[in-house]
Amino acid sequence: MAADGQPKGTDDEEGPSSTAAPPTSAAPVSSDTGDWETRFKYLLADFDNFRRRTERDRAGVRTEAEAVLLRRLIPLVEGFRQAEAAGRTLPSSDPLRRGLELLGHELETVLRSVGFAPTAEVGETFRADEHEAVGEVPAPSGVGDGAVAEIVQQGYRFQGGLLRPAKVLVARASVRDETAERALPEAKQRPTGSSDSEERSS
Repeated sequence: MAADGQPKGTDDEEGPSSTAAPPTSAAPVSSDTGDWETRFKYLLADFDNFRRRTERDRAGVRTEAEAVLLRRLIPLVEGFRQAEAAGRTLPSSDPLRRGLELLGHELETVLRSVGFAPTAEVGETFRADEHEAVGEVPAPSGVGDGAVAEIVQQGYRFQGGLLRPAKVLVARASVRDETAERALPEAKQRPTGSSDSEERSS
């Protein structure tokens, strides 16, 4: 203790020392900044791919749901078309015929707008991916060998997918040739039989 009654070292403890070190500066920028930028770019690309994949899956689910509905509506569409064909036998001024024609036009417009279309047409080439051959018939005039000669049951496609294959009869020139060959021996036998009867009568 000092002579004046004050403890020693009081002057040193009253305030900071004038010789204290200055505050340190901010830490230097990390050298990993470029690495974080690269990671962010990869993360952004992964998110963009995920978004596109999600949108594609959502569109696929929607298309499949629409296909299921249209597949169930096929019997109704075919039934209406049969009614429309029967209505054409009525006079052109008949209101029932006019109503069926208007409904048929609207129905065809709606079905085409969503991508619903028939798969078979008489005269076109047989396609195994959309047609189901249920028999062969002699090739009619104007229809080539291997083409669709007759539609037994129409098939339909939707958005590039097949709802139902068409059942068709395929034209075959060989069938016509075989029919002619079977008829030819019968024609040859007839003169022989007639000559034998003539000889017997004589």
